[in-house]
Amino acid sequence: MENKQHIFYVLTCKDGSLYGGYTNNLERRIKMHNEGKGAKYTRGRGPVELTYYQCYEDKGEALRAEYNFKRLTRKKKVEFLKGDSDDVAAKKL
Repeated sequence: MENKQHIFYVLTCKDGSLYGGYTNNLERRIKMHNEGKGAKYTRGRGPVELTYYQCYEDKGEALRAEYNFKRLTRKKKVEFLKGDSDDVAAKKL
């Protein structure tokens, strides 16, 4: 059985906003975002820049990290990205 990477990632858009997502191919996904074919949120906010990523063995963990990150306030997202918070997948919000 193939061992896939499950990746939670955070992009910084050109307007300074943060976008959290999930993928199993980070390079391809960032390219899609920058071509305007990624998430609706990032269209018109490109180019985007990879700010953070974390690999997980389990898809559910990566999706939990994305979900938890998206529920944070901007202030908490910035704290997380600065390393002032723990792994978002493990957080109980």
